[in-house]
Amino acid sequence: MNKIRPPRATFHQLRTLEAVVRLGSITRAAQELHLTQPTVSSQIHELQSALDTPLVEPVGRGIRPTEAARLLHDAALDIFARWTRFEEDLAALHGLERGLLRIAGVTTTEYFIAQWLRRYTDRHPGVDIELAVDNRDAVVRRLREDDTELAVMMMPPDDLPLHSMPLMRNPLVLISALDHPWTRARRVPRRWLDGQPLLLREPGSGTRLATEAYLRAHGLTPTRRATLGSNEAIKHAVAAGLGLAVLSRHALADDPARDGVAVLPVAGFPIERRWLLVWRRDRRLSLAAQRFIEHVQAHPPDEAPTPAGGTGAG
Repeated sequence: MNKIRPPRATFHQLRTLEAVVRLGSITRAAQELHLTQPTVSSQIHELQSALDTPLVEPVGRGIRPTEAARLLHDAALDIFARWTRFEEDLAALHGLERGLLRIAGVTTTEYFIAQWLRRYTDRHPGVDIELAVDNRDAVVRRLREDDTELAVMMMPPDDLPLHSMPLMRNPLVLISALDHPWTRARRVPRRWLDGQPLLLREPGSGTRLATEAYLRAHGLTPTRRATLGSNEAIKHAVAAGLGLAVLSRHALADDPARDGVAVLPVAGFPIERRWLLVWRRDRRLSLAAQRFIEHVQAHPPDEAPTPAGGTGAG
C-alpha cells in the first residue's frame, strides 16, 4: 500500500494563491483576504519554495500567474470543494445544522426567489445562502464553471448535462404605455404586431430568446426599437411610449398600471413558459442543495397571477 504524502502547502497558502490567480493582483488579493501585501507576498514566496517552481512573474507594474500557478489554482479549488463536502457530510450527522446553499437565478427571479429562500431557511436556519442574480448567459456560465449548484431559469442550455424540475408558470405578456390605443380594444389580432416598435432585453436573455422564437414561429416582424439590459429599464421605456415589450408577468406589479404599463389583449398572449430548477447531472450536490430540491418538491412555489390579455390564434 502506497504511503500517503502530505501536501507541501497549507490551507492558508492555497487560499492566498487562489485569490492571487483569480484576481490577478497581490494588492487585490490582500484587500479581499484582509491581509497585508507583504503577508500575501510572503505566502506566495513560501509556496514557491516548497514546490520549487515559480508561481508568479512580473509583467509591467504588476504580476502574472504562471501556468504552474493555474494548475495549483485548479487543484486548490478541488481541495476546497472536497473539504466543503466533508463539512456538509458532517453536518448531515447533526441534522443539517449548518451548510452552504449556492444558487443562481436569472434577473427576473429577483422578484420572487427571496421568498422561496426564506421558507427554506425557516426550516434550516443554520444554512448560509450564496445567491447570484444575473442575466441568463452569466447564470449558464456559473453552471458550466461550478460556481453554483442550482439555478432557476426559463430556458436551460442544451450543451450541459442537466437535471431540470418544473417550478411554476412564467407567462410572458405583451405590455404598452397606458395610453396606447390597443388598451381600449377587447382583442387585438396577432398580425397587428408586424411593424410595431418592440423593445427587447439584451442578447442571451431568456425572455428575448422566447420572444424571438415566438415571433419566428408566427412569421411576425416587428421593428426593433431598442435593446435594454434590465426589466426595470424596459418598463420605464415602455411607460414613456418608446414601444411595446414582452416581459414576464412576475416582473410587473399586481396592478401593472402601478408600473405605468398595461398588459395588451393581443391574441396568442401570454406566451406560456415555466420556471425550472436545474442542476448538473455530473456533479454531486451538497446536502444543502439536496434539501432545497426536496423542500421545493414538498412546498411548490405559488403560481403567478393570471395576466390580462388574449389567448389562442389570431
